[in-house]
Amino acid sequence: MSKNVREVAVDVLLQIEKNQAYSNLLLNQTINKSKLDRRDIGLLTELVYGTIQRRDTLDYFLAPFVKKGIDKLEDWVKVLLRLSVYQLVYLDRIPDRAVVHEAVTIAKKRGHKGISGMVNGVLRSIGREGVPDIKDEKDPIKRLALETSHPEWLVARWVKQFGEEETRLMCEENLVSPAVTVRVNQTKATREEVISMLEADGIAAVKGELSEDALIIKAGQVFESKAFKQGYVTAQDESSMLVGRALGANSGERVADVCAAPGGKTTHIAEQMNNEGSVLAFDLHDHKVKLIRGQAARLDLSIIDTQAADARKLAEKFEPESFDRILVDAPCSGFGVIKRKPDIKWAKKEADIKAIQSIQQAILNAVAPLLKKGGTLVYSTCTVDKDENEETVEAFLAEHPSFVKDEDLKNRLPKQVIDSKRFKSGMVTILPQDFNSDGFFISSLVKQ
Repeated sequence: MSKNVREVAVDVLLQIEKNQAYSNLLLNQTINKSKLDRRDIGLLTELVYGTIQRRDTLDYFLAPFVKKGIDKLEDWVKVLLRLSVYQLVYLDRIPDRAVVHEAVTIAKKRGHKGISGMVNGVLRSIGREGVPDIKDEKDPIKRLALETSHPEWLVARWVKQFGEEETRLMCEENLVSPAVTVRVNQTKATREEVISMLEADGIAAVKGELSEDALIIKAGQVFESKAFKQGYVTAQDESSMLVGRALGANSGERVADVCAAPGGKTTHIAEQMNNEGSVLAFDLHDHKVKLIRGQAARLDLSIIDTQAADARKLAEKFEPESFDRILVDAPCSGFGVIKRKPDIKWAKKEADIKAIQSIQQAILNAVAPLLKKGGTLVYSTCTVDKDENEETVEAFLAEHPSFVKDEDLKNRLPKQVIDSKRFKSGMVTILPQDFNSDGFFISSLVKQ
């Protein structure tokens, strides 16, 4: 018997809870394998992302109604209750009685009569009595963490780095579904031409507001369109598109992208070079390098060569001063893309940040000798954490006096980014609420 959409949602959430699977990858795999119709795919996505995004808030709501404690429940029961309370509190279009009925039916199939009775009792009690009011929490950090369902340590860290108001805006923005954006392959067509192509496929798109390469998809399945299959567009957030612009590669140059998978920025660099010159793309794992090759082939970009390699050991493969430009889009905590990958905020711990920062610094130190004098080194991350961003760059500059901040970076980024209060000499942080895009950090350094 095939499973209904809520049973499938419980399966996906359980794998994320137990195995720390990546929500976006697991959801895509599940959708591809399942025989759910398009409306149910929309509901499945809402249920999975919504339940993960609101996890701690849902547990706060459940706590008074689960006498033995939420942590003592079996994982599948905990997930089922969270999923059900998410629907009761946040999805007006689903009647409460339907939510309870579906949850009890799933509990009967998976467990025994006692568990289904407990699920029924908890959900009916919540329906009668309502959920507790978060405003009763006195501590402002804890209250903000509960209201926006973020780890308390992360909220406290952001308040120290950005202040309470910016932190609130960032946490609230992280709960908003991200826009679907694509980058136009301008070696093949203009944005206007691609908009017309998409319209012919029944897809509504408008120009992006931040990147000159971006389209925002308003309606339709762009990744099933001819324009996508024939390499006219590729999936990329608008903030991420600014990294390629910041690097500023020209036709005929030799460029290295040292942490390149899945290849979004690599292919953007090749497009900006008009597919003339060479781009060497590296990543640690073969299966990730294959993703870069696949992207390059679909976009008809022939100047990209790929290798599985550790960026910290590239000096063993290349002579000093081998490249005109180098991109280090470094491994990071990913706190700028929480609205796209909500499980990140639960998977990462504060202690992880120092460990990641040491890898970032090791990569920068390793690739520095490979850049030609006068060349450009761009360091970027999809996190907003200052230790991984500004502090990493400043530590690098202190160790490498031949590098200076790139004063020309302002000529390669959009005016609204330059005019933002977060642009500084040679670097900029974009918070998710600034342009409703991903959070990003971009810095550009020049070797003298």
